[in-house]
Amino acid sequence: MFRLWAKQFKEGHLLRDTVICDDSQRRRTQKVFAALESACREFDLAKPIWLDKTIREFQLNARARFYQDHFIEEIPFDYLEIEVIEDD
Repeated sequence: MFRLWAKQFKEGHLLRDTVICDDSQRRRTQKVFAALESACREFDLAKPIWLDKTIREFQLNARARFYQDHFIEEIPFDYLEIEVIEDD
Protein backbone atom coordinates (compact mmCIF):
# COMPACT_ATOMS: atom_id res chain seq x y z
CA MET A 1 0.00 0.00 0.00
CA PHE A 2 1.27 3.45 -0.93
CA ARG A 3 0.26 6.34 1.34
CA LEU A 4 1.07 10.02 1.00
CA TRP A 5 0.43 12.54 3.77
CA ALA A 6 -0.32 16.10 2.63
CA LYS A 7 -0.29 18.94 5.18
CA GLN A 8 -0.91 22.68 5.09
CA PHE A 9 1.04 24.86 7.52
CA LYS A 10 0.70 28.49 8.53
CA GLU A 11 3.03 30.16 11.05
CA GLY A 12 4.33 26.78 12.18
CA HIS A 13 0.87 25.33 12.87
CA LEU A 14 -0.82 22.50 11.04
CA LEU A 15 -4.02 23.80 9.42
CA ARG A 16 -5.25 20.79 7.46
CA ASP A 17 -4.01 17.39 6.50
CA THR A 18 -5.08 14.35 4.55
CA VAL A 19 -3.70 10.92 3.76
CA ILE A 20 -4.08 9.60 0.24
CA CYS A 21 -3.88 5.83 -0.25
CA ASP A 22 -3.11 4.12 -3.54
CA ASP A 23 -3.25 0.36 -3.93
CA SER A 24 -2.86 0.35 -7.72
CA GLN A 25 -0.10 -1.26 -9.76
CA ARG A 26 1.21 2.07 -11.09
CA ARG A 27 4.82 3.13 -10.71
CA ARG A 28 5.79 5.10 -7.59
CA THR A 29 6.19 8.38 -9.51
CA GLN A 30 2.70 8.03 -10.96
CA LYS A 31 1.34 7.34 -7.48
CA VAL A 32 3.03 10.46 -6.08
CA PHE A 33 1.61 12.69 -8.82
CA ALA A 34 -1.87 11.17 -8.51
CA ALA A 35 -1.85 11.49 -4.71
CA LEU A 36 -0.69 15.12 -4.90
CA GLU A 37 -3.46 15.85 -7.38
CA SER A 38 -6.03 14.21 -5.08
CA ALA A 39 -4.79 16.18 -2.08
CA CYS A 40 -4.92 19.44 -4.02
CA ARG A 41 -8.45 18.63 -5.16
CA GLU A 42 -9.44 17.94 -1.54
CA PHE A 43 -7.82 21.22 -0.39
CA ASP A 44 -9.32 23.11 -3.39
CA LEU A 45 -5.86 24.09 -4.70
CA ALA A 46 -4.25 24.22 -8.10
CA LYS A 47 -1.43 21.70 -8.50
CA PRO A 48 1.95 23.14 -7.52
CA ILE A 49 4.91 23.32 -9.86
CA TRP A 50 7.80 20.94 -9.15
CA LEU A 51 10.98 23.02 -9.10
CA ASP A 52 14.40 21.34 -9.37
CA LYS A 53 15.07 21.93 -5.67
CA THR A 54 11.73 20.33 -4.75
CA ILE A 55 12.46 17.28 -6.89
CA ARG A 56 15.89 16.78 -5.25
CA GLU A 57 14.40 17.22 -1.78
CA PHE A 58 11.71 14.64 -2.53
CA GLN A 59 14.18 12.15 -4.01
CA LEU A 60 16.41 12.36 -0.92
CA ASN A 61 13.81 12.46 1.84
CA ALA A 62 10.48 11.27 0.36
CA ARG A 63 9.23 14.66 1.56
CA ALA A 64 8.80 18.01 -0.17
CA ARG A 65 7.48 21.47 0.61
CA PHE A 66 5.63 23.68 -1.83
CA TYR A 67 5.75 27.41 -1.03
CA GLN A 68 3.98 30.36 -2.67
CA ASP A 69 6.46 30.39 -5.57
CA HIS A 70 5.32 26.84 -6.49
CA PHE A 71 1.74 28.00 -7.04
CA ILE A 72 0.31 30.29 -9.71
CA GLU A 73 -2.51 31.50 -7.48
CA GLU A 74 -2.27 33.05 -4.01
CA ILE A 75 -2.34 30.47 -1.20
CA PRO A 76 -3.83 31.15 2.28
CA PHE A 77 -1.06 29.25 4.11
CA ASP A 78 2.74 29.28 4.27
CA TYR A 79 3.48 25.94 2.60
CA LEU A 80 2.09 22.57 1.58
CA GLU A 81 4.18 19.59 2.65
CA ILE A 82 3.88 16.11 1.22
CA GLU A 83 5.48 13.02 2.68
CA VAL A 84 5.42 9.37 1.68
CA ILE A 85 4.53 7.52 4.88
CA GLU A 86 4.18 4.03 3.42
CA ASP A 87 5.64 2.65 0.24
CA ASP A 88 4.94 -0.64 -1.50
